[in-house]
Parts: sequence; C-alpha cells; structure tokens
Amino acid sequence: MDNNPLKQYFRRPSVFLRLPSGGRNYKPGVINLPDSGELPVFPMTAIDEITSKTPDALYNGSAVADIVKSCVPNIIDPFQITSIDMDAILIAIKSATNGNEIEIESTCPSCENIGNYGINLVNLLRTMQAPNYDQILTIDELKIKFKPITYKQMNEASIGQFEIQKKFAQIESIEDTEQKNAKTKEIIKQVTFLTMKILSKAIDYIETPQVMVDNTDFILDFLQNCDKNIYTKMLNYNSELRSKTEIQPIDIECVNCKHNYKQMFTLNASDFFG
Repeated sequence: MDNNPLKQYFRRPSVFLRLPSGGRNYKPGVINLPDSGELPVFPMTAIDEITSKTPDALYNGSAVADIVKSCVPNIIDPFQITSIDMDAILIAIKSATNGNEIEIESTCPSCENIGNYGINLVNLLRTMQAPNYDQILTIDELKIKFKPITYKQMNEASIGQFEIQKKFAQIESIEDTEQKNAKTKEIIKQVTFLTMKILSKAIDYIETPQVMVDNTDFILDFLQNCDKNIYTKMLNYNSELRSKTEIQPIDIECVNCKHNYKQMFTLNASDFFG
C-alpha cells in the first residue's frame, strides 16, 4: 500500500552485494542488475522465516527461491542464478538479517578442544570468486567449453543424490548376498548416470572439426559412449572449476592451545536460515 503511513518503517536494504560472477552472461529476465553492479539485499521478514522452516519447500528449492525474491528484489528468476552466485546471495541475506557474524563450532586437531568461533560474513563474501569459464578444454580434436550450473540444476542434482542415498541405506536390510550385490550394482549405475547428467549440464558446448554441439541430450549421449579417458578428463576439469567456486577454508586459532588451523565451512541452504 503506497499510502500506508507506516511505510517509512518498512525494512530497508542493509547489504549491497556484488556477485562473484559480476552478473555477467545472464539471459534477460533473470536478474535486473543496477548500474552500480551491486544488488540491494533486504533482511528477511517474518513470512520469510516461516518459509525457511517448511521442509517440503526446502526440499524442492521453492523456499530458497521465495526468500531470494523477497530479500533481493532485483533477482527475477532465482532458479536460473548460478550456484556460485546463489551461495553469495544466501550469505548476504544471512548478513542482512542476523548481522555480519555467525558462530560455528570447531574441534582443534591439536588438542581436540571444541570451541565456538565467529565468522565474518562480509569477509567471507570477499573471498568468493567465479572461475574463468571462457577457458577451453582441448582433448585431441575436441574443444569443450564449460559453464556454471544453475540453482535449479544444482537442486535437481541434490534431490537425485538424496534419493540414491536412501536406496543405499535400504540395501543394508537385504540379507541375500546375491540380491544385495545385484541391487548395489544397479544403484552404482544410477550414481554414474546422475554424475554424467550433471556434467552434461555443466558443458556449454563441444566443438569438433566439423560442428559445434550444444544440445544437452547429445552431450549426455556422448558422455555415456565416449572413451573412458576422455570422460575422466572432462569430469576432472569440471571438478577443478567447481573447486574454485567453493568457500575457502577459514583460518582459526584454537582458544585453548593457540594452535592455528583451517576449518572447512559448508553452506547448506536447507539449514542456513535456521
């Protein structure tokens, strides 16, 4: 309501985020990037808080998408945001809502003391960078260009991995060894196919001396039928690119023995807003 006398007390942006990708290479209708290159990020509302605690919505990604649209209005289609940018957006929302610092629990590898440590989210955002996806991987006559996967693709992959993990857990209840081995072999095939499917979506195109192929179905078919060594090189190269998008380990000094060590920090959207 534009005429609401309480409008001046509505939430205001408290963080201005520059995406790791710089907002480049997005199709129209995904993001409205200001001339400054910085996205205004608003704190979560009470409705957003309720949304963040809805299990089914978190499972299919709709909760995160709704929260992103609420807190970062310049994001038009959250599902098409790349995974590295989405991580930065979630951190910025957390910072805008709860302040610049979060507390994590860490066990010192030297004295095994368990301590609580504050992590500065703004400093964390500054370390996040997008890798160079313009670099081409050349394998014999093939030229392969990769691209970052979107939040939608990442979420679909996570659901697929979760379903496979449930199947692995069910195997333990099978007593017949032959049946158990057959089921294990079947699930391993499903894991391999899922890995290939994710990889196919991370490939922008494959260029041969005759043609450039950017059809995902054709690329997936190629991954299933190409030489194992070619597939392994592509898989490893994509893993290297993805590792550059991951949040770097955090430097910690043990509060007990003063030992300095690095602590992994994992961002999980399903519990990040908890």
